[in-house]
Amino acid sequence: MATYPRITADLQKIKHNVDMLCALCAENGVSIAAVTKVVCADERIARVLENSKATMLADARTENLAKLKTDKSKLLLRAPAPEEADETVALADISLVSEIDTIRALGKAARTAGKTHKIILMVDLGDLREGLLFLEREAIYRAADAAKTEEGVELYGVGTNLTCYGAIIPDENNLGELCNVADELRARTGLPIPIVSGGNSSSLGLLKRGLVPDCVNHLRLGESIMLGNDTAACRVMNGLYGDAFTLSTRLIEVQRKPSVPIGESGANAFGEHPTFESLGDQIRGICKIGRQDTVADGLTPRDTDIKIIGASSDHLIVDLTNAKEYRVGDVLDFTPDYGALLRAYTSPYVARDYIE
Repeated sequence: MATYPRITADLQKIKHNVDMLCALCAENGVSIAAVTKVVCADERIARVLENSKATMLADARTENLAKLKTDKSKLLLRAPAPEEADETVALADISLVSEIDTIRALGKAARTAGKTHKIILMVDLGDLREGLLFLEREAIYRAADAAKTEEGVELYGVGTNLTCYGAIIPDENNLGELCNVADELRARTGLPIPIVSGGNSSSLGLLKRGLVPDCVNHLRLGESIMLGNDTAACRVMNGLYGDAFTLSTRLIEVQRKPSVPIGESGANAFGEHPTFESLGDQIRGICKIGRQDTVADGLTPRDTDIKIIGASSDHLIVDLTNAKEYRVGDVLDFTPDYGALLRAYTSPYVARDYIE
């Protein structure tokens, strides 16, 4: 008997997406790091990526990199703390860094391990997450000099992250500034610095329009592979699948109830003060899943006549009033967005299934 809640990955749709994106990027002289973090480096999905033309597999956590069985280079996306240098060198071939102390710690760990660890120096182009701010050129130069002189470390590239935090969209100007930094560092250090990593799935729309600067030759793609999304445009790209994942759960209650709670209102379990619209009585279903397992606002019911009302820790409440008749024990299917998918794969209470 199937276990619910359950997340099902269609491996053929994921394969299609990664193959299409590899082809698009190759046409533009760009290589791909396929990012596994939203699925916590799931072994079956990672195998699909391993068999693609992506040149690297990437994740933000060393715990996930440890699970990856790959002949490709492994890229650590979240900069390690200095005390994590030994683990980083052991599990990753390349890491994204911005701090001189981290560069030195990685160099020491690499020397001890008898390795050379590659780093991509991150430049903040205005999104205000990680990286040395592009306006502070002297700080960038000092970090590059430290990487050049630190035995055991190779300054392999420069990179940036856009959209994830500050919602700044990649364009010709900010990516052009990254190219300027790369050129300046090559001239200053005399190093080839072969990689210019121009961001994530939010750069794909610009790439399709032929507007990514020629010097950008690397992207880190996760959401576009898994969910088909151009994240800058907030839509599924033409030719990609947006429904490679299905989150399924059972109904554990179906009752007719008012649409507005009865009694004096205070804060809910999360300290929120929700508001409710009076819609009369509703046929309300409770599903066996909650905020510990997914993000309710990130779920789209496959039955378009179902509406999501809200969720608590362990219960998802849906409006079945205009839908076909549902009974306790019936299974509802949802398409998750990035946040909902991330939490579903992180939750130990959500079973995993696959369509080959």
